[in-house]
Amino acid sequence: MERLATTEAVRARMSKQRSRDTEIEVALRRELHRLGLRYRVHRRPVRAVRREADVVFGPSKVAVFVDGCFWHGCPEHGTWPKRNSEFWRAKIETNRARDANTDLVLADAGWLSVRVWEHEAAEAAAVRVREAVVSRR
Repeated sequence: MERLATTEAVRARMSKQRSRDTEIEVALRRELHRLGLRYRVHRRPVRAVRREADVVFGPSKVAVFVDGCFWHGCPEHGTWPKRNSEFWRAKIETNRARDANTDLVLADAGWLSVRVWEHEAAEAAAVRVREAVVSRR
């Protein structure tokens, strides 16, 4: 894929986007802890796969991924930039394909992937994650 030139302002803004410990991620972890759950943070559920989950429940084999609406193409809030649109569409579609592949690889290894969108309320997402963890104990 050919990388299209972008402005310095866009490059600077995008480079400041956090990939770990985002606001929703921290809020979700706080709620999970409040619900009595204990977990690992930023771990590979399956060592052979070079993809980290944001929250991992090892004994239950549940991997939680907090996906950004822009970067992962949220059907509700995802946007398609007008500048360098082909580049960004390819980037976001590649992220979506990788997410689907990750879910498939983890499922084949006996894991359950839970996807949380950044726009979701942390409390509601935590309840959903808790239900998944408890159901697999």
